[in-house]
Amino acid sequence: MMTDPPPTSDFDHQPVLAQALLTALMPKPQSHYLDATVGGGGHSLLLLEAYPDIKITAIDQDPNAITAAQARLSPYQQQVNFWHGNFSDFRPGDLKFAGIFADLGVSSPQFDQAERGFSFRYEAPLDMRMNPNQATTAADLVNNLSETDLANLFYELGEERFSRRIARRITAQRPLRTTTQLANLVAQAVPNRGSQRIHPATRVFQALRIAVNRELDVLKTFLDLAPQWLEPSGCMAIISFHSLEDRIVKYAFRESPLLQVITKKPIIPSPEEIATNPRARSAKLRIAQRSQP
Repeated sequence: MMTDPPPTSDFDHQPVLAQALLTALMPKPQSHYLDATVGGGGHSLLLLEAYPDIKITAIDQDPNAITAAQARLSPYQQQVNFWHGNFSDFRPGDLKFAGIFADLGVSSPQFDQAERGFSFRYEAPLDMRMNPNQATTAADLVNNLSETDLANLFYELGEERFSRRIARRITAQRPLRTTTQLANLVAQAVPNRGSQRIHPATRVFQALRIAVNRELDVLKTFLDLAPQWLEPSGCMAIISFHSLEDRIVKYAFRESPLLQVITKKPIIPSPEEIATNPRARSAKLRIAQRSQP
């Protein structure tokens, strides 16, 4: 039995690894920072509260997030400039930043807004678009990709062991229109894994979300460009939530001629933070610093 959807008007997101991120950025008075995934504005608000004379450029591709962040950061509206779009498309021109940070993945409000289709907990259209203005939805992929392409997608982007079995079941029973249709089908397609920590459809939903939003491609583009936007000694801090993202961040930091890696191993949440914010449990923070010219 599915849970009733929660209210959809609030975009309140609890920032993860907040203190570690602030420490990593080493904020300086009157400096300029880039929040590449502002979401509800949680990390930026903490930064502004600690250093009220800094400036922030805040990016998000979700218009609901921009609206929520504008409201949340309104006491500092003179210091924040918002840019609506994907961070891979952002170009700052001659502007340089003392720090750049990003909290990747889907925010809690996006998961909790049933109509967005990110979660299998609620009956909703198979959507999963972070930017609702883009064309392709999860339903388009589920109902139009070949069995082989679906299997490859689930295996490569979801690391799903039963990708072929799931793809075969989908192509035999489509069209599929809702999150619960897909989640129930996946649960029927895979063997009973006994006591398990995650829902059987978790990896399939992750894969579809990544594909719909081209998350790995845009992350690679952003990580290739962003080091050029840092001032000398400026810090870059990225929070990721699954191994595919973390691997990309790790190697991008290591291979950039402009960056020095600060975190040999990622910073992870404390047990206390996970207890108060369970969605932080898979978060990993990696930090790099712009080399001196």
